[in-house]
Amino acid sequence: MRLRVGTRGSALALVQARWTLAALGERGHDADLEVIETSGDADRTSPFAAIGPPGVFVREIERALCEGRIDLAVHSYKDLPASSPDGLVVAAVPPRADPADRLLIRPDAHDEGAGLLPVVEGARVGSSAARRATLLRDVRDDLVIAPLRGNVPTRVRRLLEGDHDAVVLAAAGLDRLDDAAGRGECAPVERGGIVELRLDPARFVPAPSQGALALQVRAGSPAQAAVAELDDPGARRAVEAERQLLGLVQAGCDAPFGAHGTEPEPGRLVLRAVLPVTGRLRRVRVEGASPKEVAARAFEALGAAEESRA
Repeated sequence: MRLRVGTRGSALALVQARWTLAALGERGHDADLEVIETSGDADRTSPFAAIGPPGVFVREIERALCEGRIDLAVHSYKDLPASSPDGLVVAAVPPRADPADRLLIRPDAHDEGAGLLPVVEGARVGSSAARRATLLRDVRDDLVIAPLRGNVPTRVRRLLEGDHDAVVLAAAGLDRLDDAAGRGECAPVERGGIVELRLDPARFVPAPSQGALALQVRAGSPAQAAVAELDDPGARRAVEAERQLLGLVQAGCDAPFGAHGTEPEPGRLVLRAVLPVTGRLRRVRVEGASPKEVAARAFEALGAAEESRA
């Protein structure tokens, strides 16, 4: 069958969509790509909270899917709100890339003796994500957290130009762009001697479903079965645990909430989460057999249930 595939137009989104097209093609399914501008793409300067409610990078694409103008939407899963419009489902979660955040540091701002965040005292660190800002300040209260919007190459360029001493980006986006550049599919993201540090997800807990793709279709459509062939059950279970907790916490894209699920062995899920509750940052680690179970345990352990009933 021939599928119409919708995506954002950023370099990373196009790399992810083209990977999906290639994977579908290997399974005998032809596809055409349609680029759709979203509200988040149209406004590249405002903080996320000022653009509108959660879903600023997916609403227009989901509308095209609901209206039948496309058959499949390729999203960075962390861009999706906790709930999708009626009639839409995530048919597949392909193998997940590295879910961690990565700290990129200008060489002149690098300080190996500074501990977990090896930057000079009072460094200006770029990030517009409330979660990242909260976690950075939890480790180093001397840091200046400065707004940073734009696609991955733009953020790295602003670091190189001296707007920031360091920036925090998703490792998955950098790795996917690097891999695509190695295949000649896009321009490389020039680093210019930047120092890179992977931030341990156990401490610097990522956004829910960071590093994962969501392949979204209309429920019951012919595309659903074709797209389901790309699903990775282990990745889906770990991401489902994070998303279940996201729904319980009711956190938006500007909330300082992190969740990271892993499946060390079949039938055993581990979920870590971090959330400010009653004025302090709470961290939890729970285990269980199902996404729903670990999400419920994490929610109770965080104390978010008590706060929501207060």
